[in-house]
Amino acid sequence: MRGNMLIRGATMVLPNQTTTGDLRIVNGVIESIDITGSLTHNDGELLIDAEGLHLLPGIIDPQCHFRDPGQPEKEDLGSGSAAAVSGGVTSFLDMPNNKPSITTLEGMNMKLDTAAKKCVNNYGFFIGATPDNVTDLQDAVGTPDSPLAIPGICGIKIFMGSSTGTLLVNERKALEAIFGGTAGLIAVHAEDEQRLIKRYETYKTRTDIAAHAEWRDDKTALLATQLAVELAEATGHRLHVLHLTSGIEGEWLEGRTTLPSKAKGEGAIITTETLPQHLTFDEEDVLREGTRLQMNPPIRYKKDRELLWKHMKNGTIQCIATDHAPHTTEAKNLGFPNAPSGMPGVETSLAVMLTHAKNGMCSIEDVVLWMSTYVADCYNMTGKGRLEEGYDGDIVLVDMSSEAVVEDHNSWSRVGWNPFRGRSLVGWAQITVVAGVPVFERTESTGQKGKLLVQPGEVGEPILMTPWN
Repeated sequence: MRGNMLIRGATMVLPNQTTTGDLRIVNGVIESIDITGSLTHNDGELLIDAEGLHLLPGIIDPQCHFRDPGQPEKEDLGSGSAAAVSGGVTSFLDMPNNKPSITTLEGMNMKLDTAAKKCVNNYGFFIGATPDNVTDLQDAVGTPDSPLAIPGICGIKIFMGSSTGTLLVNERKALEAIFGGTAGLIAVHAEDEQRLIKRYETYKTRTDIAAHAEWRDDKTALLATQLAVELAEATGHRLHVLHLTSGIEGEWLEGRTTLPSKAKGEGAIITTETLPQHLTFDEEDVLREGTRLQMNPPIRYKKDRELLWKHMKNGTIQCIATDHAPHTTEAKNLGFPNAPSGMPGVETSLAVMLTHAKNGMCSIEDVVLWMSTYVADCYNMTGKGRLEEGYDGDIVLVDMSSEAVVEDHNSWSRVGWNPFRGRSLVGWAQITVVAGVPVFERTESTGQKGKLLVQPGEVGEPILMTPWN
């Protein structure tokens, strides 16, 4: 389903300016933008009076774990998609560490079919790498000489260190085969498995949450990041380093990363991301909240948070993801080290970052670049990430003047809790629109939790991405 609407009087964050005006979507595509505010309402189109609201391109979350198939008590594509649009996320990329892990084209097609039936926004999926499935990876993304771009397939995910699930590729020979034998984008969970194993003996009897970041230390992350970059540069392979957490990784990557649209020459294009959690929390938050903030790689220290902000602003880090990875409160309450790593995040990521903007850490325009425009750039997405004529009508209207406290009972994620509980945030999504169709609203009548406006599968399409060599 694709829709027609006129949004009037919004403060629009356009590619080259932020200004008040009108925006029209016809058949799901942005047809016209008028900064004079003179567009007239046509018969048959929805009219939205957006005075006092900011209009942003829809948020694109490039790292989610919606647990489908296999763990419906935590999430599925339907509940995850609903949670996403409640946070202004109109497109997402989902990871393959499911039950069973998704490591073949058959499994990818199964997830695409499931998404078409359950989702209310746009979707893409990673195929998981194993030590011996290069042929399966080639079926999904092609070979260096013959790259493929199947709608809804965004790349290869490699877990270089053990995290959650059964996927792990940590031997150099297997990594070289993947980097050298496939096309597509490779995204890596960068933790050095041998260092994790070696250090485990020192930390295995610890039951305090501080041990988590001490064991999975910044050098563990840096070693894997350095290896991934080495392999990418040796093969010319497109590389994206997931969830950067440490200051030393940012320092080492400075000068080595660039947006694809700004890349020059024929060398490997390397990009990276960080999370709102790592730009907000530090060791004091982890001590207070305990295993609710346990994740892999871990939330680290104040110095790391400050350096991540530095590298967001200087362009070393290109974009923001959530690594939305929900677990039940029962599992989280098992305490360290028995509680699983991971937390929800897709519902509050935009509001968290817009609150940072309000507090002077960045600008609203920065947030749009990091959470929409640059994500689309990193993944060669077609028609996404900008308020521009001819681009898809995926947008979100947010309120920068009204604050609301994060409360667990307002969660759309099936696990029913949020790591930012108790924090007062601005920039909550008021209306989320996918292809010109309103899919979510948050008003006085709905209350802070908001309301889903469409049925599962009614809106949303596989994301189109052009191929990588």
